[in-house]
Amino acid sequence: MSISDDFIQELKYKNDISDVIAGYVHLKRKGKNLLGLCPFHTEKTPSFYIYPSSSSFYCFGCGAGGDVITFIRLIEKLDYVEALKFLCDRAGMQLPIGQGDDKVHKKKILTYEINREAARFFHKNLCDEKNKNVLEYLLKRGLKVKTIKHFGLGYAVNSRFSLINYLKNKGYKENDIVDANLGFRTRNGSVCDRFFDRVMFPIIDLRGNVIAFGGRIIGDGKPKYLNTSDTIVFKKSTNLFALNFAKTETNGQIILAEGYMDVIALHQAGFQNTVATLGTALTEEQAKIISRYANEVIISYDADEAGQKAASRAINIFRNIGVNVRVITIPKGKDPDEFMKTYGDEGPTRFRKIIEDSKNDIEYRLQKIKSDYNLNRPDEKVKYLTKAAKILAELDNSIEQEIYASKLSAEIGIEKSSMMIQIEKYKKYKNRKDETQYFKDVVNKTLAFDDKVNPDKKDNLRASVAEEALISYMMNNQDRAPNILEKVSEDMFITVFNRKIYNIIKKLYEENREFDITNISSQGLSVDEIGKVTKIFCGYVPSSGTNEALEEYISVMKQEKYKQKVNDVKDMDALDIKEYIERLKAIKK
Repeated sequence: MSISDDFIQELKYKNDISDVIAGYVHLKRKGKNLLGLCPFHTEKTPSFYIYPSSSSFYCFGCGAGGDVITFIRLIEKLDYVEALKFLCDRAGMQLPIGQGDDKVHKKKILTYEINREAARFFHKNLCDEKNKNVLEYLLKRGLKVKTIKHFGLGYAVNSRFSLINYLKNKGYKENDIVDANLGFRTRNGSVCDRFFDRVMFPIIDLRGNVIAFGGRIIGDGKPKYLNTSDTIVFKKSTNLFALNFAKTETNGQIILAEGYMDVIALHQAGFQNTVATLGTALTEEQAKIISRYANEVIISYDADEAGQKAASRAINIFRNIGVNVRVITIPKGKDPDEFMKTYGDEGPTRFRKIIEDSKNDIEYRLQKIKSDYNLNRPDEKVKYLTKAAKILAELDNSIEQEIYASKLSAEIGIEKSSMMIQIEKYKKYKNRKDETQYFKDVVNKTLAFDDKVNPDKKDNLRASVAEEALISYMMNNQDRAPNILEKVSEDMFITVFNRKIYNIIKKLYEENREFDITNISSQGLSVDEIGKVTKIFCGYVPSSGTNEALEEYISVMKQEKYKQKVNDVKDMDALDIKEYIERLKAIKK
């Protein structure tokens, strides 16, 4: 899509990158720049920089980078047009009419419309007298009519073509319905409803769009729950059920439950800061989204083995991103939905008391392993303390380690120093593992083994480094572009990605436009490609911007371009080899 540079510059001016990112990341001043923990990957040492002078950001840990538009695309999971609209709304600006012609954006808008119509259809079915047994089922489960309307619950009738026919009559095409995962194509080519004879739970994003559905079967069939697969507007790993409601009710704390009914029951009971994952285990992306709205999470998972494993995994994820965790233990193994039904009007008060009495993640884990051993036996004590020491060795805070070591030594009747020696032993082992992984990552990055954006780099390291240096030089010294464009042709580039960026710069120059990160990234690049361009731009240092340095970059590119593989040289005749050597000599001069 085409939007004027002036409009984009005004949009960026009214959405200062430091102010926007400060809404998501805790930043500290570091010289002229700002530094914080990257919101796009797990890290304990900050490597996420904001460069106010160029209105850009870059993470030296994961490679994410770009301008404020790219940041919003990444953090809010939006496409380019949606990110522009997001920033326009924030700044009180209007996106120019006629600019929404981006194909991906159009497809998303269409999918939102189809989902919205489906949600209306399902809700209408639930209110239909013919399906009163389904409404009665929900009312018997303790839900109020007001709650059912609030969450937009519905019913997919026991038919394989009901929704398909409804949407087709509304003018939607079969392929678009299939792409929204509301239907599927059978072997004979016909399209059937994906959901039938199920209570339907609309999944709504933070902007109020219906993006997917969860369907619970009526009765005892399997699968009990059926969820929308990933689509152009929905990804299970980056969304949470009811966060659209919970985000304004958190007060710094979010309850993480296991299922839709648990969430709805807790919201109805007044705990409107409750969310759930969408049929999958908690992901790092979901944890990071939660961390934007709360600094403490209360995990309320089922008491069965699967629920406890999921809780342990979630604890590690939240702790790694710096979110405090507490774990609820509901008496008699009940889930929140059952608990509220059992205690009725007393349920909310009793549940609040359970929250107040809940243990933090370390206490929970220690108690959990303690229940596995008979502490009246010396050998069982040793096993318990060994596992406990491993848990405490994971803590970065030495004060925390000391406090829990004191508790354990008093509880079991051993010297605290013995416990601390064991903790230190496991901590050293953990540090060695972390250090080994760190150096592996450094080697991979240095030798470009893991460069997915520019896969040609690992086999053409010298050429690629020179190409990147040239691009960086051009972006930071735009007045020298005419001279460089005369000397450097696109066929001098060995790596496809760097050639692509060079051609974009050339195009922008011919259009008399500035070739900064914003204009380059607007040329259809993915967010990963934008991150790579930002790294190239931020890697510039003034000492590499001399005329002599520029000539060196060009010389290396020529040398690498004209080098032949050993096998190619073997196939040359004497005259060809002589010409090849003379060409190399000329390049070096």
